[in-house]
Amino acid sequence: MKEIDFEHKMAAHCESGTVTALLNHSGLEITEPMVFGIASGIFFGYFESSNFSFPMFIVRNKPGSIRKNIIKRLGVSFYTKDFRNQEKGIEELDRLLTEGRPVAIQVDFYYMNYMPEHLRTHINVHFINVIGKNEESYLVSDSYYKEKAQLKADLLHKARFVGGHMAPKGFLFYPVSIPEHIDFEKAIRKGIKKAAHDMTKLPVPFVGVKGIRKFAKKVTGWPDLARDIDHLSHEIMKINVFLEDQGTGGAGFRFLYATFLQQAAQKINDTQLEGMSRRMMAIGDDWRNISYFAAKIGKNRDLGEERLNELSQMIYAMADKEQDFFTELYKMVK
Repeated sequence: MKEIDFEHKMAAHCESGTVTALLNHSGLEITEPMVFGIASGIFFGYFESSNFSFPMFIVRNKPGSIRKNIIKRLGVSFYTKDFRNQEKGIEELDRLLTEGRPVAIQVDFYYMNYMPEHLRTHINVHFINVIGKNEESYLVSDSYYKEKAQLKADLLHKARFVGGHMAPKGFLFYPVSIPEHIDFEKAIRKGIKKAAHDMTKLPVPFVGVKGIRKFAKKVTGWPDLARDIDHLSHEIMKINVFLEDQGTGGAGFRFLYATFLQQAAQKINDTQLEGMSRRMMAIGDDWRNISYFAAKIGKNRDLGEERLNELSQMIYAMADKEQDFFTELYKMVK
């Protein structure tokens, strides 16, 4: 196995972790929370669509936005490419590895067979770094896994070129250049302003704080959408999965964002952000209480009207707290 000298690190989230590791490898000292915060990663959206078998919610910005926003705010340049032709995509990855360049790729998480089987689901927007290969396998650095891992070539190719929603199309990227000087204060404040704006000011009824309120309102009607109690139980327990288990760092990225605010406060010497960090940590604790409550009532099939109303009120309370928090945060950096 020809291996590139690359420091493997676990991370809270695959995209911010992958981008951070590549920037570190290229000489930029930056943490994952800082990447996530500067890229305005914090978000919320509640979605109902004929494309979904059941309503769903998200707790971060659109996949790909971390890299794109880092480009805009730090002035970093990335080479990016996707492929219509699978063979050309394979050749390009192999060529870059031969040059000794670690490369990030987009894959379907299901085919990462070094992960425990019960965790693997079909998600087309998982990001990993590829850092070596031989005739049969690739060596990958996956921020969700404790160590570097080998993946058979046929599985990696399948993961890069699957179809479906947000198909990867062999997408790959790596940093090309990093500015000698970066204005971190400007980048931090822009990242905060964008996140706070999107949480409080977008005129769309299903995103930001409005999305949290819609979630609170709609969750009491989930029994009417479920096939049976087992289906309803599964969907309620997925609230815990979305908030805690899918690479969020806990509480739907709220703990990660609190860490960003703490690091930002120290980097730009802003004591107000230190206080906001503590408030966001408390908000994260409340989201974690929601996730634990959902897991408990889902597991116990305790899903009557009273329990769902209780869950709804907990979510409404979070909407009020995040409204106050992000409104104040926006004024602070505006």
